[in-house]
Amino acid sequence: MSFFPGTDPKAGDAFACDALEQLIIPNAKDIGGFEVRRALPSRQRKLVGPFIFFDRMGPAVFRPGEAIDVRPHPHIGLSTVTYLFDGTIRHRDSLGTEMVISPGDINLMTAGRGIVHSERSPEELRSTKRAMSGLQTWLALPDGSEEIAPAFENTAAETMGIVDGEKAHAKVLIGAFHGAASQVTQFSETLYVDVTLPAGGEIDIPADTEERAIYVIDGSISVAGDAFTGDQLLVFRPGDEIVVRSEAGASFMIFGGASIGSPRHIWWNFVSSSKERIEQAKQEWKSGRFDIVPGDEEEFIPLPS
Repeated sequence: MSFFPGTDPKAGDAFACDALEQLIIPNAKDIGGFEVRRALPSRQRKLVGPFIFFDRMGPAVFRPGEAIDVRPHPHIGLSTVTYLFDGTIRHRDSLGTEMVISPGDINLMTAGRGIVHSERSPEELRSTKRAMSGLQTWLALPDGSEEIAPAFENTAAETMGIVDGEKAHAKVLIGAFHGAASQVTQFSETLYVDVTLPAGGEIDIPADTEERAIYVIDGSISVAGDAFTGDQLLVFRPGDEIVVRSEAGASFMIFGGASIGSPRHIWWNFVSSSKERIEQAKQEWKSGRFDIVPGDEEEFIPLPS
């Protein structure tokens, strides 16, 4: 099922902004009353910098008894980045990590040669009504780092770099932007920024990041006279400075970084430069050779057929 929140350009129309390389409308899926929109990978584009996966989760409201229950499943060759606007998720992994992910924090789980994790609504909150909204992205690990040791790190919201002015507010989640920086680990040059524009606000996106994109979370933005609304992904050409404006106010994510350089294959939860490595990971999960998740040993997601 496809979701089209705005009007697509008619055949033959051209955008005024010649720096816009692609406009992607994400596919939307309902997962037990919880809508997820997948912008990457798509038919038009697989990667923006190291970002190979971009999911918009919600927004949704869970009634008492409703919950997220993503059973233990494996990853290789990537880092997952979880960033919530509302709600909480309990993360458990095969390193023994147990962490309740809170809004505004960045949780970076690096799979490397292999990790298993689960993501569930905290048991102690399931009897309450609660909002849930956020993003989960995957970063493909660069050549030479695909088989590093798995790791997990949580970076608190209050430690993030902030850009604060009359025309824009931005929180730097990964990388550096307008003189502010994040402490989150980078395995290749990465940019990830949460931006809010007030009515009449604007912000420029410098050309010093090789690959850049915007995902519109809320409101409407304009770039060189073209308007874009919520849940649209804009991918820009390298080398152009971009100015984003909003008449009524908007929020969006800037993301990208240096090109990974070599092709990446993605199958289920596995990312690798080698198809053979993905086949190996399939057999390892099927035969039970991945580690278990302490505290969540009873269930798992089988290998898709």
